[in-house]
Order: sequence, then structure tokens, then C-alpha cells
Amino acid sequence: MKIFTLRHSWPVILEAKRRESILLAMALVFAVFTACDSGSSSTDPDPIAEVSSSSGDVSKNSSSSQKSADKEKSSSSEKISKESSSSAVTKNSSSSVSGDKSSSSVKKEDSSSSVVIASSSSVTPKSSSSEEVKQSSSSVVASSSSVTSSETVESSSSSYDRTDAFKGTLWRKGEYKTFVDTRDNREYYYIEIAGEDTAGNAATIKVMAENLNVGEFVWGFEDQEDDSKIERYCYDDDTTNCNKYGGLYQWAEMMQLPSRCNTESCADSIKPNHQGICPDGWRLLTYNDLYIVIHSNNNEDGVKGIRAGRFGGSDDSGYSLVSTGYLWDHSFTNVENGTYWHYPVESEQYNGIASKVSSQWRTATGNSYDDSYKTQGFSVRCVMVE
Repeated sequence: MKIFTLRHSWPVILEAKRRESILLAMALVFAVFTACDSGSSSTDPDPIAEVSSSSGDVSKNSSSSQKSADKEKSSSSEKISKESSSSAVTKNSSSSVSGDKSSSSVKKEDSSSSVVIASSSSVTPKSSSSEEVKQSSSSVVASSSSVTSSETVESSSSSYDRTDAFKGTLWRKGEYKTFVDTRDNREYYYIEIAGEDTAGNAATIKVMAENLNVGEFVWGFEDQEDDSKIERYCYDDDTTNCNKYGGLYQWAEMMQLPSRCNTESCADSIKPNHQGICPDGWRLLTYNDLYIVIHSNNNEDGVKGIRAGRFGGSDDSGYSLVSTGYLWDHSFTNVENGTYWHYPVESEQYNGIASKVSSQWRTATGNSYDDSYKTQGFSVRCVMVE
């Protein structure tokens, strides 16, 4: 039985051995070919692999260049964004001051004894918003090379017609006269106005029909603190606006007193018929002078009669007040909408930091007599000393 089994199993064993040999031989051949192929790859670069590698480098360089370009573009965009943001901050800050002040003033314009300082909490001589505007304005100075001197800009405005304030109103030939300020040979219109003063007495004054425009230009973010010369602001830091509207002055500058008088009392230095920055033979406008203008014999429209036609007035008095705007906390605001002016009088309530002021607005129906910080930049009118 055993012999029979082995004899019949032997062919099966032989066949298995033969197949094993064949598989082993095939494995050896495959190993040789693989070794040869590996050697060939190390000596002869594969074109596909080379292009792939090259493409990788190109892609990498391209990516690097793109990143560099993107970085420059991002930097440029960031710069533009910052500049735009700075401009917007300045504009919004100015608008905020304008909006707050105009709305506050409109409410007070019919009052004869309202107090600007007490009702305007946003108005401080050295507020953070003032510093913000100052810093923003500094960047404007750095980037603006077109305004090199006041003389250069003024020469470009020689075509401006100064009588524009009178045209279309009461242009009475022969009643307006002119005089020349010998300090800079600038000519001004003035007019004689007869009326009634605060005591109810008949009174006559000869008063400028234009705002004073004298002094060396200074930027709006600065204080007028050089006591060796007269300094002036021009609306929007543009001297052509000084030719059109006159200069803007802080109280101490208008008074020709030391700049410290803007923040401390100098009441002992105020004189009768105080000349200030007015030409020789002229003095600063007082509240009584303005009262005479408002109550002049030719004026039937009250304060509307002291405003020029382009300022919503009838100009019955011939005073021809124009809407100059003003400098409020070192920010220019409300041109063609309103105007302020200091009087040569300190406020008795605010320890030397405020003066008495008046204002007019395009739709005003009353005359104000307020208190305001001396550091605000307002217009100036002069009256002839007689």
C-alpha cells in the first residue's frame, strides 16, 4: 500500500520542483534587469524628470516673484489706504467740528448773551482732536511744495474782484471810499455809517467795509506766537482766501499783545481806542460800533442789513459782511456759512482764556454777544479814529 502511494505521488513532486526552478530563474533575470535599469537612470537623466524638476524651479521662482510683487502691491495698497484714512480722519474731524459748532451756533444766534464756552464741551484749547488735526495737517505741509510763500500764492489771485461783496446789493457810488495801509500798500474800502449807539444816542463811525488782511502767513495747526511780527491764518491754508475773505487772527495777535495773553488775563494792557493790528489812525471794532451799524439810518433789515448779498443779506447798511468761515480748534470750518470776530474785551467769567465775540450766519435774525477761546482764529474789522 505504501509503495503504491509513493509511486503515484512522485510525478507530482517533480512537477512542483520544476515550477520552483522556473520561478527562481525568472526572479534572477528580473533582478539583473532591475539593477541595470537603476544604473542607467543614475547616468542618463530622465527628460520627464528634468522638465518636472525645472518646472518646479520655475514655479518656485515664479511664486517668489509673485510673492514679491504681491508684497509691493500690498505695501502700496497699505500706503494708499493709510493716506486715504489719514485724509478721511482729517476731513471727518473737520466736519465734526463744523457740524458741532454750526448746530450749536445756530441755536444761539438769536441770543444776545449766550456763552459759547459753557455750551460747547468739545471746545478745548488743547484737545486731543485738535492734536489729531495738527498731526494730519503736518503731513499736508510735508507733502505740499506748491505753497512756498504767501507772496507766491497771492500773485495768482490778482484777478479776484474785491468789489464782489458789494455787487448785487447796495453799491452806492461815492459813498465808499478807499485808503491804503502803508505797511503793505494794500487798499481797503471803508464807509461812513450814521445810526444809534447802545445808549440810544446818535452816532457816526467810519468803518472798513472789508476784513483786514495783514501779516505773515502761518499754518492753521500752529499758534500765532511769534511776538516779533504780525501773523495771519488764511482759510484752508490758502492765501488766495485771505485776499477774498481777509485774514483770521487769534485774540492776542489781533490785540498785538504777547501770545501768552491768549491763555492768561492781560486786561490791564487793553487801551481805549485799542489799535491792535489795525493801520495807524484806525482802531479795533467794538460791540458799540457794530450796534451803530445794525441800527444805522439806512438799515431796515437788522442784522440781515449788515450782511452782503452773497451772505444772505440785503446790505442796507453798506457794511458788507461776508461769510469768511473761521479757525476753530485749529480746524477751518463754515466758509460761506458763517463768520466770527473777537472784540478788544476779555470775558470776565473765564480767567483770561476767553474774549467777547460776535458771529453771523446766513439765516441769522439776531446779533450774538458770546464768549469764546482767545485761541480761535476770527476775522478783524477796523474803525477810523476821530
